[in-house]
Amino acid sequence: MEMHDANGDTRRTAPNGAPEDRENVFEVRGLTKVYDMGEVQVHALRGVDLDLYDSELVVLLGASGSGKSTLLNILGGLDTATDGSVRYEGWDLTRATERELTRYRRHHVGFIFQFYNLIPSLTARENVAIVTEIADDPMTPDEALEVVGLGDRSDHFPAQLSGGQQQRVAIARAIAKRPAVLLCDEPTGALDSETGIIVLDALDRVNRELGTTTVVITHNVEQSKIAERVIYLRDGQVETVKVNEHRKAPKELEW
Repeated sequence: MEMHDANGDTRRTAPNGAPEDRENVFEVRGLTKVYDMGEVQVHALRGVDLDLYDSELVVLLGASGSGKSTLLNILGGLDTATDGSVRYEGWDLTRATERELTRYRRHHVGFIFQFYNLIPSLTARENVAIVTEIADDPMTPDEALEVVGLGDRSDHFPAQLSGGQQQRVAIARAIAKRPAVLLCDEPTGALDSETGIIVLDALDRVNRELGTTTVVITHNVEQSKIAERVIYLRDGQVETVKVNEHRKAPKELEW
């Protein structure tokens, strides 16, 4: 099978949509998550099986309550599974200690959330520097801001930036430590469509230029067209996996 990326380039995929030339980054098998809410049990994930590959951009698509955020939080080491396994580059996250998960989050994973969580009293450069000061091999804050197109806003405070610019600072902060994986939970959820497209373009650029495995949660079908693969979740299960044989560039999207 052949597919075309947003630049029109062609690459081969296996019959299940897996990129033939990519290494497996995450292997998820039988993943289950049950929350005890008093006398009621909420089954957020019901035996999820999936694989994520090196350098790919994947969208997790589904309605609210489908299990997208729970799955992302377990992949990122922010939550633990009730049953099943998650292997990251062969290492079983489900058997990791809290200290091991902390090191995993610090050195391997970047997070982007719907809300930017910037510190108001710090400039864009200083917000990014918070991460670079604890990373092993970080970019400089200015390098990270250049990647997301904000090199000329490094001395601005969050209140002096638009919502889209603040989200791009959050992306710069996440990528500054050079994570292998970037996990994005509704990164355009608080933005209008025009600004959201700019943010998606920044994520697409990070994926292409840095080779960061990027997972984006959305309930917006139009946004899923930028992904190499779209994983549909429903009621805590993977309903289907679709390969985008002709990916769109973020600037081509309309919603």
